[in-house]
Amino acid sequence: MSATANVKIDYYEVLEVERTVSDTELKAAYRKMALKYHPDRNPGNAEAEERFKACSEAYQVLSDANKRAAYDRFGHAGVGGAGGPGGFNGGSPFGGDAQDLGDIFGDLFGEMFGGGRGGGRATREQRGRDLRYDLKLEFEEAVFGKEQEIKIRRMDLCEDCHGSGAAKGKQPITCPHCGGRGQVRMQQGFFSIARACTSCQGTGTLIVDPCPTCRGESRLQRDHTILVKVPAGVEDGTRIRYGGEGEAGRFGGPSGDLYVVLTVKAHAFFERDGDDLHCSMPVSFPQASLGAELEVPTLEGPSTIKIPEGTQSGKVIKLKGKGVPHLNSSGKGDLLVEVRVQTPTKLTKQQRELLEQLSETMAVDNAPHERGGIFGKVKDIFS
Repeated sequence: MSATANVKIDYYEVLEVERTVSDTELKAAYRKMALKYHPDRNPGNAEAEERFKACSEAYQVLSDANKRAAYDRFGHAGVGGAGGPGGFNGGSPFGGDAQDLGDIFGDLFGEMFGGGRGGGRATREQRGRDLRYDLKLEFEEAVFGKEQEIKIRRMDLCEDCHGSGAAKGKQPITCPHCGGRGQVRMQQGFFSIARACTSCQGTGTLIVDPCPTCRGESRLQRDHTILVKVPAGVEDGTRIRYGGEGEAGRFGGPSGDLYVVLTVKAHAFFERDGDDLHCSMPVSFPQASLGAELEVPTLEGPSTIKIPEGTQSGKVIKLKGKGVPHLNSSGKGDLLVEVRVQTPTKLTKQQRELLEQLSETMAVDNAPHERGGIFGKVKDIFS
């Protein structure tokens, strides 16, 4: 599973984390994967080396706030080439937070045996949930972009208690059961097991005098209007991320994000392939035989194409720059028009007589065509 292969793997899947992962969780997940697939621990294992490179590439993008935002909005197209060849930027494989392998071992073993981070006080802060909004677009709206206001219902901070959950002039108190740690420990033989405190639900504090407006929840549900800016050239399934526009966090925690997922309706006769458009255009037998200039529809209005004399059915004519704008860059794709020569199914008496006269003047070899290409020739040699 390499993020450097022709088919890009989702960076979050590479590091086996959720899209809502925090910076701290992201770093821990990366260190764990780097330790597992480090070449020093897997000598001669090409697959492990590819996994290690893929993890490094994913971490370089997701650990950078700007690159992560671009990736969350537009996927790999938003960070094209961000990781550099092989997923490295020419420096340490640990990106901007370089540490040697011994430090990784120290972090992991320290957590396993209760060292380092386990003895601090708990925090009441809770990150808000991410929200999703499905926005349907017409084909042309996805091609040219648009702005649209949407309404979402979300949990916002209570204005009366400013998100503390406590009544005016009051403050939460330290949980007497866990001493503010948010955890209680139980001894079982040689092992000490920590569990969330049931009195404070792991927050480390208790609200004795709750806010009468939000009843101690610190948040209230409200309607909110957001202006969605759809850039030109988006595709079906594109997700646009609006950081901090999800539900408000509890007790001072950060807000979640809003993900606007785009669904693009199919066009009546255009089919999209990347930034190119495809369509079929019927022409008559005389037009294909004698050549003609015909008007073809495009998304920007009609254009004229030239049908060369003797055009065969299936010939593709390219209209350069008549396709879809490149996302986040200049230029456009092309419009590819496939010519389809139509055979009339009903003829008048005069048309039939004329075709019969024409047929008598045209010699046609109806024998099957010889097999072409190298594969046919090779087969003949061994037959």
